[in-house]
Amino acid sequence: MIKVLVMGTTLRDAVGENDLDVEVEAPMTVKKLIENHPDQLGGLLRFLANREALITVNKKIGTEDTVVRDGDTVKISFQSRASYDGTRDIPT
Repeated sequence: MIKVLVMGTTLRDAVGENDLDVEVEAPMTVKKLIENHPDQLGGLLRFLANREALITVNKKIGTEDTVVRDGDTVKISFQSRASYDGTRDIPT
């Protein structure tokens, strides 16, 4: 079981809850976790694709490629104006 904490109203509205327990059978990436559970987490995919999600796994900064295992806690927060990738929202 992986605990997924969804922070903020934007993401909560996308999935309908702030706190979800997701059953897993094997380790997988955060992105695969979301893709494999579309009924619970599918609303988060567009935020990952647009780089508008900040991810932590067990209180450590993570990415969509971070591997999660049974017992982990994943926190996903909404990041508006995602400029950390160096391509968007940079003032001119």
